Amino acid sequence: MITFLKSTYHYCLACLGNILYGFPSKKIFVLGVTGTKGKSTTLELINAILEAAGKKTALVSSIRFKVGDDSKQNTTGMTMPGRFFIQRFLRKAVNSGCQYFLMEVTSQGILQHRHRFIDFDAAIFTNLHPEHIESHGSFEKYRDAKISFFRYVAGKSKKFGKLFFINKNDAAGARFADRVIGSGKVVYFAIDDFVRRPGDGRARLSEWLKNDFNMANAAAAAAFAESQNIGWPIIEKTFSSFSGVPGRMEYISREPFAVVIDYAHTPDSLEKVYQALRGAAPGNLICVFGAAGGGRDKWKRPVMGKIAAEYCDQIILTNEDPYDEQPEAIINQIADGCSQVQNPPEPKQGLVRGTAKSKIQKIINRREAINNAIDSARKGDAVIITGKGSEPWMHVARGEKIPWNEKETVLEILKNTKI
Repeated sequence: MITFLKSTYHYCLACLGNILYGFPSKKIFVLGVTGTKGKSTTLELINAILEAAGKKTALVSSIRFKVGDDSKQNTTGMTMPGRFFIQRFLRKAVNSGCQYFLMEVTSQGILQHRHRFIDFDAAIFTNLHPEHIESHGSFEKYRDAKISFFRYVAGKSKKFGKLFFINKNDAAGARFADRVIGSGKVVYFAIDDFVRRPGDGRARLSEWLKNDFNMANAAAAAAFAESQNIGWPIIEKTFSSFSGVPGRMEYISREPFAVVIDYAHTPDSLEKVYQALRGAAPGNLICVFGAAGGGRDKWKRPVMGKIAAEYCDQIILTNEDPYDEQPEAIINQIADGCSQVQNPPEPKQGLVRGTAKSKIQKIINRREAINNAIDSARKGDAVIITGKGSEPWMHVARGEKIPWNEKETVLEILKNTKI
């Protein structure tokens, strides 16, 4: 009964917001991007291409809110803010003369009907991996929430020619396609799409884009741009100069050792980041990370620890967003996963070889943990700090939020470090 009342409450809010702001989504092209990873990057790439083609855009993502040239960091802690925010922002975009409204669509937002009463023109599915299992009840329910967004877009037939973009290399892609067949045009994209471009389209990607997970996001962006009659020369020029997204594989320093921050907070994304950096760094890989508390996906803590022990030469476990859980307990659960690795990688330089457990440090204070990692780094090493990315807050007990800026913290430590 309580679940039903909550669902009805959120549904009514979405309906009321649409009425209050005059059905704004009917007057603008609306694109929604859903998936476990890559939503923000895909949207930023699409936004960059559209702007290069002379289009005026509005954007709602976990990173920022923008209308035309007015851009502000998203400090709400929510990718899809509620209580009329999206409808109000849609109205602002329409009144400002924007032609495209680009937004992330999350499974949590879907559960709270925040996508309802928005007349989407297109939807993109990036990929699917286990996340938010506790809040949804199972991976299948999490997947079905994402699929229900595609089904919702397909069912809104007031606009002609719905577009659905699906990652054909993801195992869940077929399920998404099945829900929209006959309701619009389905376009599949994949990393291999770049191979058929003139002169091999991969060659002119910016360095930031030249890894598998970002290339997949670029493939989605290119597929959407071409559906809007934007030619490959504009797309290619945008990709060649794209410098990255804040908090996503963001290099804060490259010499004499690399320091990188990334939002990775799932096992799959963490492994992909470690794979990319281990292959690129001539020295050791030093990782700093934790896991969110508040009952959020406890299952992934030991899994992430095991992955770190398989790839990293030095591991520093620290605080992330503990909420009402004890940070020490979260860190210990991650460490349990580290101890499952019997044959950790041999360090390339400078570190004494031991067991996976012997290379672990536990430093609750995140600033101290980052300082320790940077202080221990030597020429050719790579320090990778994951979990926070560009998030502006650290969530602690009793619903309190502490201001946090990972990039500024790293820059300040580097400034005071003798290299």
